[in-house]
Amino acid sequence: MATAKKTAPKAAKTLVTKALAKATKPTTKKAAAPKKVVVSKTAKAIAKINVNLTKLNERKAKLTAEINALKAQRLALKAEGAVTAPKAVPAKAAPAKVVKAAQKVAKKK
Repeated sequence: MATAKKTAPKAAKTLVTKALAKATKPTTKKAAAPKKVVVSKTAKAIAKINVNLTKLNERKAKLTAEINALKAQRLALKAEGAVTAPKAVPAKAAPAKVVKAAQKVAKKK
């Protein structure tokens, strides 16, 4: 019986140390190498397209803002020109061909 008592405590000690070793090993493995999330090629392509779309929409918004600012500026200049006295438009001399044609018509009558 004395031998049985000696073997039992040794076995218990080894079981405890093995249990502790097993408990610590999985935690270190999980912390060291986390699993990558599987992403399909189509999902990656869709994400890339969405990024490009957002960039294009930002550029479009900037251009639209510039266009609206220029339109407002043009309207302001037109309004300013209408308020001031319009410049007298000098009468242009009629081209020689038009004058000759008018004279021929006048002679025929």
